[in-house]
Amino acid sequence: MRIARTLGVFVVALALEGCAAVGLAVVGGAAGVGAGAGVEHTMNGIVYKTFDASTNELRFATLKTLDHLAMPVTADEKSEKGWKLSATATERTIDIELQQLTDKTTRMRVVANDGQIFFKDASTATEIIRKTAETLQDDRDAAKNEPNRKRKQT
Repeated sequence: MRIARTLGVFVVALALEGCAAVGLAVVGGAAGVGAGAGVEHTMNGIVYKTFDASTNELRFATLKTLDHLAMPVTADEKSEKGWKLSATATERTIDIELQQLTDKTTRMRVVANDGQIFFKDASTATEIIRKTAETLQDDRDAAKNEPNRKRKQT
């Protein structure tokens, strides 16, 4: 019976070989869950995240992030549902949509096209979202501390 169980686990491991998502879910448990929390990936490399921020607040954080990542902005225009931004990186075009859900909630969609029409770079798209979340939090922290600073009277 023990041999059958061991053999069963071995067969399942072979069947799942190369499937990182399943392997991480089975073996990794909660390891690394926080790093990508709240980021949704699609099968075709498009990455989404909903932020508790207004469209303008998220737009400014996104622009600041793209500048920090040295990705030149090639388009920044208002759209029917919010804002559309584009940027470039080495042989990649980055398309970002900011969709206003409410006055204080915005959904970010990032597509990093890797040179050809069918190849997407989900890793770069995820990093843009992660860094934008950091920038947004840093800006909020700075805004909280700003009123506490007092100017010296001279």
